[in-house]
Amino acid sequence: MEGDPGPRPPASRPSGPPPEHHPDLPGAAGLPPEAAWTAQEIRPGGPVVPGRYWRKLEDGRIECEVCPRRCRLNDGQRGLCFVRARQGDQIVLTTYGRSSGFCVDPIEKKPLNHFLPGTPVLSFGTAGCNLTCRFCQNWDISKSREMDTLADEAPPERIARAAKALGCRSVAYTYNDPVIFLEYAVDTARACRDLGIKNVAVTAGYVCEEARREFFAHMDAANVDLKAFSEDFYRKICTGSLAPVLDTLRYIKHETDCWLEITTLLIPGHNDSPEEIDAAARWVVENLGPDVPWHFTAFHPDYRMLDVPPTPPSTLARAREIAMKRGVRYAYTGNVHDEEGGSTFCHVCRALLIGRDWYRLTAWNLDEQGCCRSCGTPCAGVFEPQPGTWGPRRLPVRPADFASS
Repeated sequence: MEGDPGPRPPASRPSGPPPEHHPDLPGAAGLPPEAAWTAQEIRPGGPVVPGRYWRKLEDGRIECEVCPRRCRLNDGQRGLCFVRARQGDQIVLTTYGRSSGFCVDPIEKKPLNHFLPGTPVLSFGTAGCNLTCRFCQNWDISKSREMDTLADEAPPERIARAAKALGCRSVAYTYNDPVIFLEYAVDTARACRDLGIKNVAVTAGYVCEEARREFFAHMDAANVDLKAFSEDFYRKICTGSLAPVLDTLRYIKHETDCWLEITTLLIPGHNDSPEEIDAAARWVVENLGPDVPWHFTAFHPDYRMLDVPPTPPSTLARAREIAMKRGVRYAYTGNVHDEEGGSTFCHVCRALLIGRDWYRLTAWNLDEQGCCRSCGTPCAGVFEPQPGTWGPRRLPVRPADFASS
């Protein structure tokens, strides 16, 4: 995922020609070869758990119904995401209980600015992804096809125990998209809730309706990547589609109790025009309302977009201004040092509510009900009477240390 760089496992930058084109992956026609990976045989010996959301086709293949890509698989093949595979007459999850890394982060790093500010969150992911974004800022995790990336054995109950022992208020499913390891994420979320730990999804929102319903029923907060406001961008740069992401945003906001924030990584010359940002802002306010926080974050050259320059801070500031003029009450800049752009202000009297310097809270002017101390206006979000004090610390974690109860 773009906005939440994770722990870096040993990995090598992709080199040479991209993998062979796989015509059975939906949406592949006319796209660059990296849009679809050759289905891979399942390696023996790894833990596999039956998956949900698939159907048998008349030609004998099984169609995965977790995401709109709907990969059609013969026995022994993996889908594009690498995580979901066919074994016999079912789909299995090949990365259940294994992680690419754990770390305690500030919740603001997800980024979530209106969900338990200042508190620590235990973050983890697996490997693979169901989009193929050329600009991926976490490519060594999300694009990994190596089981060695999944170094940490971490069953759901162990993750919940670790979060509790470390004083984390929540667990974040992040670094790669958690919808592709839905069964693992849901089981972990259940174990966390049993111990009073909340659950956070950092996702691109590229998921089918039925799987979306189950996944977000177990999430307390989500940051969804709105990668652009253009079908052309999604098709050419991510080999996906914008429409399912907009459906996910509307679903979370209007049909769940999950707190929602949005992130857009602004890439110079690709999705940063004032016209596109204005159109996106109008859609957000009309469809989600004015209270959904929106983070505009800076791109840095990586993966397959090394020829694109970093995002100038002025572009982020302009996007924030456009969004606020269109009625977005809480717009932020990220991946740059901008105290004003990272802080929360009352949308009525403009008083500073939550000051932020990177991930450090510098001011707190909400009362115990989450209202502005100056004018009494409620601030949208999930707040406790006092903020957390975790600050910018980053603490790597070994799940094996929490193996015993």
